[in-house]
Amino acid sequence: MTPDRSLATVVVLMLALAAVPLFVGSDYWMDMLIVILFFGFLGQSWNLVGGYAGQYSFGHAAFFGCGAYAMAVLQLRFGLTPWIALPLAGAIGAAVATAIGALSFRYQLRGSYFALVTLAFAEIFLVLANSTGFTNGGMGLMLPTKPGLANLQFAAKAGYFYLILAMTAASLLLRRFAWANAEIHDGNYAAFRARMLADNLSGLDGLTVGVVGMGVIGLAVAQAFQKAGCKLCYFDPAPRAAAAPGTRAATLDELLQSCDVVSVHVPLLPATAGLIGERQLAAMKSGAVLVQASRGGIVDEAALAAHLRSGHLGGAAVDVYSTEPPDAANPLLALDGEAAHRLLLTPHIAGVTRQSAAFLFRSAWSNVERVLLKGEAPLNRVY
Repeated sequence: MTPDRSLATVVVLMLALAAVPLFVGSDYWMDMLIVILFFGFLGQSWNLVGGYAGQYSFGHAAFFGCGAYAMAVLQLRFGLTPWIALPLAGAIGAAVATAIGALSFRYQLRGSYFALVTLAFAEIFLVLANSTGFTNGGMGLMLPTKPGLANLQFAAKAGYFYLILAMTAASLLLRRFAWANAEIHDGNYAAFRARMLADNLSGLDGLTVGVVGMGVIGLAVAQAFQKAGCKLCYFDPAPRAAAAPGTRAATLDELLQSCDVVSVHVPLLPATAGLIGERQLAAMKSGAVLVQASRGGIVDEAALAAHLRSGHLGGAAVDVYSTEPPDAANPLLALDGEAAHRLLLTPHIAGVTRQSAAFLFRSAWSNVERVLLKGEAPLNRVY
């Protein structure tokens, strides 16, 4: 393609990108068109600037992207040492880059055409990642952190945003504030207020809270509940050397049977998948509240829906789901009546605020400065 035609194509693609939100009403098709047009714009721009240089750039991205992800999977999922994983990951990345390059040169795919071929490869890899157990169903690889003060400080700060959800949700459910809001809108102010008074609803002070997963986030949550006057116990599949003062360790069954609020904060691993199932939910105190802020697949959603419907549980807050977004068949979405009022759903947002994003960006940039400008070792290493 001549430079003039490439430039004209770039201009047309820019105009098309700008027009998509104006003329496409479906979010799905708008997202798809924006991605396709953007890849076309990017590829055609590189084609205009450097011809086949754009293809080399895409090849490098494929090589390093696939190679890096393969390295992580081989080490974290298969337990291979870096010396074995590195050449294998390099071979995988090279094979992908070669496949893309071979298609490009064989069929003279340049510019936007080559970009779309790359996009197709990316979509194939995404489907494979989401459909295998190697990446937690597309939710990402769990990276073990090295112990150390820097990690504790970093994650404890991040844990602050999770404790807000846990404490707020527990209070809302225990005192039925969200339920009361719906009843007042329905014109039932007096009747529901009388019911709330008759039920002698409890606040947090003096209750026993159980934290499942006493990592740095669980620790931050436990300390916050302690400051609210709660008694604390915890269960951790990988016990800590030390927990918060005033907390006591318990088995999972003991915790579930004795706690008024149970807050779950464990990673999704083979040892924690299905950790809170039908038997565990049945063992919880009548009227207890469950906060699920860990990962989807740890709490049995069908069993949780059944215990909310029966009235055994006083409430549940769910921020994560077995599939995200939850599909229409999710049993939690089928709840109605009083069971629905005892359920608080949030869209995997516990740790996401303007302040948390600013903190993460500041921390990342400070780490870059630490390594490049000060010549010091990076903080919060994951390997």
